[in-house]
Amino acid sequence: PELPVNSVLDELCFVLRQYGCAVLQAPPGAGKTTRVPLALLDEADERKIIMLEPRRLAARAAAQQMARLLGETVGARVGYRVRMENRVGPHTRIEVITEGILTRMVQDDPLLSKVHTVIFDEFHERHIHSDLGLALLMDVQTGLRNDLRLLVMSATLDGEAVSALLGNAPVVTAKGRPFPVETRYLSRPAGPDRVDA
Repeated sequence: PELPVNSVLDELCFVLRQYGCAVLQAPPGAGKTTRVPLALLDEADERKIIMLEPRRLAARAAAQQMARLLGETVGARVGYRVRMENRVGPHTRIEVITEGILTRMVQDDPLLSKVHTVIFDEFHERHIHSDLGLALLMDVQTGLRNDLRLLVMSATLDGEAVSALLGNAPVVTAKGRPFPVETRYLSRPAGPDRVDA
């Protein structure tokens, strides 16, 4: 289905190609979590796209939806890694992970040599692991791998502040779509069945 974030995907790919980092602001339900990693897949050559999700349930759900959009099962091109659960296969190109996993990945491979892009989703939730992860990756990008791409996404984030942190990274904004809202009041039932009604 057509989602609001689709209108900025080309711009986002261009900005990441040109600047190496970006901030994406889009309202809830715009399609950030499931559309952006898939759009970046062709840009990533044969390297991986890592997307950080703050919660395990969200990581699993995002991976399942992206795999479904590709007509595949989780563990093929899209997989996830969360604490004590791994659904990543040999051909996985997009990994949705929780934040603590990233710290271990950087410890095992400080260059993240097989990674093309790291996406920080729901960054406004701010955890010590996401802050540490971003700091580590900014250091890797600045000193060791200027080809590593960083993307910070959020619905409620102060994009300009994060942009400044990332060296004045471009801010891409996707507009939401309004839905009509109708207020209806139901009559109040009387009697013993009131709660059930």
